[in-house]
Amino acid sequence: MTDRKIDEATGVPTMGHEWDGIEELDNPMPRWWLWTFYATIVFAVGYCIAYPAIPLLERATAGTLGWSSHRQLAEEMAKGQAAHASTLAALAKVDIATLDPKSPLMQAAVEGGRAAFKINCAACHGAGAAGTRGYPNLNDDDWLWGGSRAEIHETLMHGIRQPGNDATRMSQMPAFGRDGILKPEEIQAVVSFVRAASHQETVGGSARRGAALYAANCAMCHGTDAKGGRAFGAPNLTDAIWLYGGDREALTATVTNARYGVMPAWNKTLDAATLNMLTAYVHSLGGGE
Repeated sequence: MTDRKIDEATGVPTMGHEWDGIEELDNPMPRWWLWTFYATIVFAVGYCIAYPAIPLLERATAGTLGWSSHRQLAEEMAKGQAAHASTLAALAKVDIATLDPKSPLMQAAVEGGRAAFKINCAACHGAGAAGTRGYPNLNDDDWLWGGSRAEIHETLMHGIRQPGNDATRMSQMPAFGRDGILKPEEIQAVVSFVRAASHQETVGGSARRGAALYAANCAMCHGTDAKGGRAFGAPNLTDAIWLYGGDREALTATVTNARYGVMPAWNKTLDAATLNMLTAYVHSLGGGE
């Protein structure tokens, strides 16, 4: 082994290389740093022995302490459920339609419903319940089947157009074009009438022709004033709220082919407490009646 050069100023050996006259000294690491490094090695070995750490073909080593994130989560969830057991039991039995809006139980229902909504409803209605084309906005005051707590609960329980559920909300708009009930020009006249009724167009000859067609084919469900009817889930055609769009193209598609929106019936999927909590939350969004 060759002798290394000793730096004259410090008396420390050099690493044997230099750049532009600058040489690196071979100073030892500080003791505090070395002991810290050794401590991390000891900690890592101890951690691998005590906790799941070393990956195997099918799973990791179990660890001598028997700890797992799955077990910890289950224990924490069990504690949470136990802490809220009495509240959930009360919510399962209460008549949500008549519960005092200012009661602590109602406040608990709203907060619980907020969480349940994100899990079960946000996929269609959006995280903020604003909906999108084909999925109603739950923040406004326009309700096809009613916005009272009792009506919202009924909708949640039995859904919309659920096959095999006799209690479901059910209606069906005729496909006036597809089934040959109205001719294309008659459909355009009805569309003109609806757009005039919703103040999107001025009343012209087409809208006046559409008025007679509307009275003969549509007024039974949507009403003679075109303000809709909740008995059939028929929307109000005079406001600016449209589930599938209110432009001429969208209305033509609706009258021609009809719509058949479906909502799940949650009574077999969610328990009574969760249904009541969702009812309270949806009603609290601002559009509840």
